[in-house]
Amino acid sequence: MRFIGGTLVLALPRRASASQVDSAIAAAARASTGTVGVFARTMSPSAAPVAYNADESFPTASVIKVLILVTLFRRVDRDPALLERRIATPDSKVVDGSPMFDSAAHDAAFSVATLAHAMIVESDNTASNQLIDLLGFESINATAQAFGLTHTHLRRHFMDVHAMRNHSENVSTPRDMGSLLYQIERGWREGIRTIASPLACKHMIDLMLQQEDREKIGSGIPHGIPLANKTGEITAVRNDIAIVDPYGDSPYILAVLTKNLDDFSLGVRAIRHIARAVHATLYER
Repeated sequence: MRFIGGTLVLALPRRASASQVDSAIAAAARASTGTVGVFARTMSPSAAPVAYNADESFPTASVIKVLILVTLFRRVDRDPALLERRIATPDSKVVDGSPMFDSAAHDAAFSVATLAHAMIVESDNTASNQLIDLLGFESINATAQAFGLTHTHLRRHFMDVHAMRNHSENVSTPRDMGSLLYQIERGWREGIRTIASPLACKHMIDLMLQQEDREKIGSGIPHGIPLANKTGEITAVRNDIAIVDPYGDSPYILAVLTKNLDDFSLGVRAIRHIARAVHATLYER
């Protein structure tokens, strides 16, 4: 590890050891501002995870939308027709960060499936809020608690300015977010019901594979490796959680959360360097 022109360079061998990845993560965190947390693991049930501030609480920004998605698909398992239900969205409910609604008709109505797609692929905030209202805060948080995500709490709608001014924040930990993705990948891979049915888990992976933001973990792993991820950004926060190569022979889970960033670009750079280091350790070529 060295600095060239002010940039952190992680010189890792083709297959890095656990101690090397721990050192690389610590170096990337020091080169950033604020606080960085990491959780990563392979799909082997006996594998030791990679963890750095893994149980620290962080604002989630949009990565908590995966929890909303899981809660939705758990309900779809019981009521498949729910995906076709159309939800009307009055103009008064449209908030910033809603690309699907920027070009929609006034008081538009979309199917639940379309809202879910927009929530994950485009990170559409209005679509996410409509799904929160459909499912309910209590149900979404109950999903987290039922599967051991005890530090994960959805407390407000997206772009709820009043709640943000009162410091009400959606929060989680790298371990919680990584564990959520692990259950999704395991459900599809082993063909068993984990956090949802195997088919629902596959549908969720397919949506995350289409997610449009690839500047964080996606820029730290080799080009061409499939990435099922969800990013999140708010003031002083840059996050990314991912299943790397979910349909391949050697998938792994990576969750990187940050907070209190003075320089957002350094947070993004830290995520990229951490992704590179973790990939060198966990990915079987």
